[in-house]
Amino acid sequence: MADARTTPRGRPGEGRRTGGARAARGTRQRASHSLEAVVGEAVALLDEAGESALTFRALAARLGGGVGSIYWYVSSKDELLDLAGDHVIASVLAATEGRTGAEDPLDDVRATAVAFFDAVVVRPWLGARFLGNTEQQPNGMRLYERLGQQVMRLGMPPRQSFEAVSAVLGFVVGTAADLGRQSTAHGLDRDGDLARHVEQWRSLDEREFPFVHFVLGEFATHDDGEQFRAGLDLLLAGLRLQARG
Repeated sequence: MADARTTPRGRPGEGRRTGGARAARGTRQRASHSLEAVVGEAVALLDEAGESALTFRALAARLGGGVGSIYWYVSSKDELLDLAGDHVIASVLAATEGRTGAEDPLDDVRATAVAFFDAVVVRPWLGARFLGNTEQQPNGMRLYERLGQQVMRLGMPPRQSFEAVSAVLGFVVGTAADLGRQSTAHGLDRDGDLARHVEQWRSLDEREFPFVHFVLGEFATHDDGEQFRAGLDLLLAGLRLQARG
């Protein structure tokens, strides 16, 4: 049976193309590339200019064909975004392929979570798409399953295991998406933006905001990636205690 993800498809409501159907659409442009090429260029366009830049016209121009050739494979921008997200998640799975047999299962959970964070933090569009459409994102389900199987090794009941994986993914996606949006909103001048926030914090009344002033030095010099990993370690430490309880 042909794989629907690797063969041309029509617009919604159209059946499989036959010789008669193609003859009836004599003016319709046939696909001159592959689904893999379409999705790969979509990811490249998203990485370069963000979700607003991804249009079928822009994508067709990159591929060297007409807009009709994109519709040959996908029916909408939403579908294309789902497929692009799944393409990126496939690279996360490949990068963490061997992280399923550590003596401590939480070591594997951490490695996979960090790799996923690294993929999402530079792609604000990816966090919003993750597992939004599981039919179009089988790799997303595989990532969820991989994390889940490591959590199962802790021996917790189903409810706690479900909540553990949900907490890890929620922390990864939420933190990465927030950092990615901040980068998009403020450009690439992280140091300048951080310096402005430090001055704003410093100007606050120390009697009203004692904690802000207590951690101000750490905030002024923190690294976003290190902060994420520290938070993840706190989350996993809590998970370990729950498993032992």
